[in-house]
Amino acid sequence: MHRSANQNAAPAIDAGWSINELLRRRPESVAVLNGHGIDTCCGGARSLADAAREDGLDLAALLAELDATPEGA
Repeated sequence: MHRSANQNAAPAIDAGWSINELLRRRPESVAVLNGHGIDTCCGGARSLADAAREDGLDLAALLAELDATPEGA
């Protein structure tokens, strides 16, 4: 039985995840969030979609950047 490389990959990031959920699942994402000035402390309950909208960021570009961040980075 063959396993595809994607079966072992981290789950795709969902725009509905809260910032806290993202950091729980993908802690390496903190550098991307901090780079965009997204509050990872007091604003952690916001969804990624809400954070992008409220901070004037392109959601698709943010998700792509987060997805491209290697695990453990």
